[in-house]
Amino acid sequence: MGGTVTTTTRRWVLARHVEGAPSPEDFRLETLQLPALEDGRFIARVILSSVDPGTRSRLSGGDSYAGAMKIGEGIDGFCVAQVVESRNPNYAPGDLIAAGGGWREHFVSDGRGFIQKITDRRVPLGCWIGILGVPGLTAWFGMHRVAQAKEGEVLLVSSAAGPVGATAGQIGKKLGMRVVGIAGGPKKCAWLKDEAGFDAVIDYKAEPDLTAAIKAACPGGVDVLFDNVGNEMVDRVLPLMKLRGRVVVSGQVADYNVPVEQRHGLKHTDVFITHRVRMEGLVVFDDIRQFAVAQSQMADWIADGSLKFAIEEFDGLERAAEAFCGLFRGENFGRRLVRVSEDPAA
Repeated sequence: MGGTVTTTTRRWVLARHVEGAPSPEDFRLETLQLPALEDGRFIARVILSSVDPGTRSRLSGGDSYAGAMKIGEGIDGFCVAQVVESRNPNYAPGDLIAAGGGWREHFVSDGRGFIQKITDRRVPLGCWIGILGVPGLTAWFGMHRVAQAKEGEVLLVSSAAGPVGATAGQIGKKLGMRVVGIAGGPKKCAWLKDEAGFDAVIDYKAEPDLTAAIKAACPGGVDVLFDNVGNEMVDRVLPLMKLRGRVVVSGQVADYNVPVEQRHGLKHTDVFITHRVRMEGLVVFDDIRQFAVAQSQMADWIADGSLKFAIEEFDGLERAAEAFCGLFRGENFGRRLVRVSEDPAA
C-alpha cells in the first residue's frame, strides 16, 4: 500500500447543462493523470461512490443551496475510499474513509472538507455513505432537531422507500410515533410495512385520490410531515396538519427537474396561521459536530438488526451516470451506490 496503483485515473464530468430530467448524454467519462503528491496531501482509491438526487440542483447552471456546476467539472458525490499514498500525517496508507470524492476512481485531498475515518466494521461499508452518511443523518437531525418529534404523534413520510425517508420513519417508530409512509409500487410498500415496521403505507401509484388516501391513513391529522418530494406534496398535506404541526423540508426530488417558474406553488399557507404550523428545511452539515453521536446510535441499531436499510449496487464506474438518471424515473429502491473497486476486507 505504499504507492499508487496507477498513474492515470477516470472521473465523470458534466458534458452539458441539464434541461429537464437528466440523461447519460449529459455526462462524460474522462481519463486524466494523477498528480505528483505534494506535502500535506494524500491519494485515495474509491471503493463505493454514491449517486445523490440533490446533485441535480447543481446541473442546470443556476445556484441552489450549493453552487452551480460548470461544464467539464467533475461530478460530486460521497464515497468510501482507501488511502493508498500519503504525505499527510493524519492519514496513513490503508485508512478507510468516507468523503466527498465524487464519481471517480481516485481523488487527491489535503484533508480539509468532509472526511471521516471508518473504524466500525460491524456494518457494511456502504452504510457510511447511506444510512450512516448524509441520507441517514438528514433523517436523524430532521426528526430530532427540526421536527422535534414526540411520542404519540403521527408522522407522514413522503418518498418513504428512499434512504432518507425509510430512516426517518424508523426513527419515528423508535420515538413512539405512528408512522405512515408514501411510496410507489407494491415491492417498496411491502418492504416498508414488513421490514421497516411502518404502521401504514400508501402506494401513490395505485391511489386514484392520494389526498383521500392520506386522510384515511391519518384520520386525526398529521403532526409531522417529513417531505422528500416537493411543493405539490407539501401543499397537499398542509390542510391535514394538526395544531402546531411541523413540516420538515428534506428534499424536493419531484421539483429538481422543473424550472422554478413552473413548480407548484403553495396555496394553503393560511394553515401556518390558523394551525400555527411551522415549516423548516435543513442542510445536514449544520449538525456536523453531532454526527458521531448519531452514527454511534444508528450503528448499534443496525448491528442489533432493529434499523433496516436497502442498498442497490451498480458494478463499475461506467454505470454511474445510468444509476443517477434512474433516480428521477423512480427506479431506485434504497440507496444507490456504484462499486468502483473491491472492499479490501472482502
